[in-house]
Amino acid sequence: MMAKAIFITGTDTGVGKSIASASIALLLKRQGHKVGVMKPVTSGCIMRDGERVSEDAELLAFGAGIELTPDSTPFLLMAPLAPSISAEQEGVRIDFGVIKDAYQRLAAQYDYLIVEGAGGLMVPLAGGLLIADLAVNLGLPIAVVARPNLGTVNHTLLTTFTARQMGLEVKGVIVNRYPDHPDAACAYAPHLISSLSGALLLGSFPEVPGEDDRARVTAVVDRLEREPETAIMLREMFG
Repeated sequence: MMAKAIFITGTDTGVGKSIASASIALLLKRQGHKVGVMKPVTSGCIMRDGERVSEDAELLAFGAGIELTPDSTPFLLMAPLAPSISAEQEGVRIDFGVIKDAYQRLAAQYDYLIVEGAGGLMVPLAGGLLIADLAVNLGLPIAVVARPNLGTVNHTLLTTFTARQMGLEVKGVIVNRYPDHPDAACAYAPHLISSLSGALLLGSFPEVPGEDDRARVTAVVDRLEREPETAIMLREMFG
């Protein structure tokens, strides 16, 4: 049996993909599932004890309650630039075959597998290949993480339209960091995204306080577990 898997992308860099992905992993873990995680390409690693570390991947592993292995982070690049540029600076070629082999090994070990992209679908990886091409290569449906504020409708529609043009199945959209007291733009955004994109609104993940991202992930999941719509979200995402 291979894991049920989803590729998490965003409408842009900085929309909170890692927090949303880690929250999904933690929700599944709390239900008793074995959850694997993968961040195929990280540009902007840190150094710790002489080793390159993807902080995004570490947050995913926290949500899943597992230790990272090399298969979870096949390409670790230092410069916080587009992955294609960061890789070129280091003389590295981002190889989809390496990523797919690692993905298949992980998928054989877990019930669910969360794969987080880098930035949005049009982020360049290597030789004209984009993040969207990687999702296609892995054969995965996508979930789109969007921000809640003004401009998000345009960004989200562009993302879902592009995904379908490239042959990707769009499971739906997560509006992330949704405020408890939304202004007019935030209040209308989820409905407009759902009605105009033709993509299911999987859910709105709340904006929560926290000392760090792990605390925020825990707080988000504590809130989501109290909402009956969360079970529907997981069913639609992995069904």
